[in-house]
Amino acid sequence: MPLAARTMPPEPPQDHLVTPEQLCVGLFVHLDLPWFSHPFSFNSFKIRSADQLKTLRELGVTRFRYDPERSDVQPRGTAPAAPAAPPPPPVEEDPATCAALAAKRERIARLAQRKRQVIEVEKAFVKAAGVMRNINKNLFARPKECLEEVDELVNQMVVAFLDQPEAALHVMGEHAAGEEAYFHGLNVSILSMMLAKDLGFSRSQSQLLGVGALLHDIGLADIPERIARARHELTTPERNLRELHCEYGVRLGKQIGLPEPVLRIIAQHHELADGSGYPRHLKGDQIDPLARLVALVNYYDNLCNPGDLAKALTPHEALSMMFAQRRNKFDGQALQVMIRSLGVYPPGSVVRLSNDALALVSSVNPVKPLRPWVTVFDPDIPRDEAIMLDLEQEPDINIAKALRPIHLPPDVYEYLSPRKRVTYYFDADSRQGRNP
Repeated sequence: MPLAARTMPPEPPQDHLVTPEQLCVGLFVHLDLPWFSHPFSFNSFKIRSADQLKTLRELGVTRFRYDPERSDVQPRGTAPAAPAAPPPPPVEEDPATCAALAAKRERIARLAQRKRQVIEVEKAFVKAAGVMRNINKNLFARPKECLEEVDELVNQMVVAFLDQPEAALHVMGEHAAGEEAYFHGLNVSILSMMLAKDLGFSRSQSQLLGVGALLHDIGLADIPERIARARHELTTPERNLRELHCEYGVRLGKQIGLPEPVLRIIAQHHELADGSGYPRHLKGDQIDPLARLVALVNYYDNLCNPGDLAKALTPHEALSMMFAQRRNKFDGQALQVMIRSLGVYPPGSVVRLSNDALALVSSVNPVKPLRPWVTVFDPDIPRDEAIMLDLEQEPDINIAKALRPIHLPPDVYEYLSPRKRVTYYFDADSRQGRNP
């Protein structure tokens, strides 16, 4: 059976109708109501409790659609073709239902505010990418001014991440074709500084870390573009040439006056703890602590965002592989902190929920990593108004499995917009409840 058929069951015919009295636990129903006008998390779901049954009957709906294939039971009796009696009198409002609706409307208001914040942060991120583009263009012609711009950009990020309350990790996409290098540098810089905060790095260390992470690939400027940004499998000579970008980066960094700690990050950002990295095959403590952190994040981002997108791993796959198969390549403490920060299902992961809904993980819950925030696919709700769920507040819904975006039906892919290139940013709206 094609995946589309499995993930998107056909809507039930309109004649599969039941009255409120015919509803029962185990019936899969569809609510033909605006999402904000009822207290349930979804418009389509299987009735699982007497409380849900009571709430449905108090909505004032005269007919419900149901899906026989997804129901565990048959409705009580057979729904009549048309009402045989005049409409029932208005149902008295139940205080519990009113309270649930009020709570839901409050959540909708909070989600609207959250989305506005996301838009603002996305704008700031794109602006930062523009700053990086200008810096790269003028770095050698005006090194002093450009380095001041780098320091200022990193300082703004350090202030945002270290001086604000706990940061929540979200996901956004590539906004401008051809700017992968700038987004990669920002990815590595932001995620490295987040981990540095949790690892107890000082403010001055974080500043140097941010600069080094932004400029770690500076040496690629001296590598031919077709090799530096290769979309194909590199030959051995091409790979050897590309690996020289660490050496070239140190040379360029010295020319423009980068400080020694930043030069070490540039030199060692491909060194791995087991000695399998390059260019010097350093091991463990032979690698600078700041460089070890950048090497970890750089490795992860390259797995998620390789030159050949057909080989891209999902964030969940990348993190799982690094921990299960390659953990000896990284600083153990830093890897543990990254797993705790990104969660079991990192932002950008496409998942199937236990109720068969498809969703995109939008931010993590460090306290309960199996219960992140998700954006849910629902064709009955406009994409701009997509349902966002905090799974910590949905005890009956779990993540069943992670999916590759490439396997999604086109309409689901378009709706959820899983990004070709995953980029991380922070919303200082707090990771509440996190232990210091």
